Amino acid sequence: MKHLLLIQNNMDTWNALPASEIEAIMEAHNSLQQELRASGEFVEAHELGEESKFVRNNGAGFTVTDGPFIETKEIAAGYYIVDCVDMARAVEIAGKLGEAKLWPIEVRAIDPRREDVLRA
Repeated sequence: MKHLLLIQNNMDTWNALPASEIEAIMEAHNSLQQELRASGEFVEAHELGEESKFVRNNGAGFTVTDGPFIETKEIAAGYYIVDCVDMARAVEIAGKLGEAKLWPIEVRAIDPRREDVLRA
């Protein structure tokens, strides 16, 4: 079953980290990706840019606002999609991300009934 691991980030906190801690987090990504590739659980992983837009369709058109929301300093920094046996394994994988020491990692199952809906 596929799962999304959504990595949050607070840029103020990230920018205050010592270089050695950032290097350790990046090395944790390298190690985890090697592990997941070897086990066949790796699907994809991407770092996301800081800029985001929120789009809402009001029926007559759409509005666009900047994100993240003004109330928060956290951004969605990146994600993994893993294909593993169950939620427990996905949670175990998320716990290996270096950012899990700094912020929660959101883990969501990808509904297999909906997996092909958005594919062209």
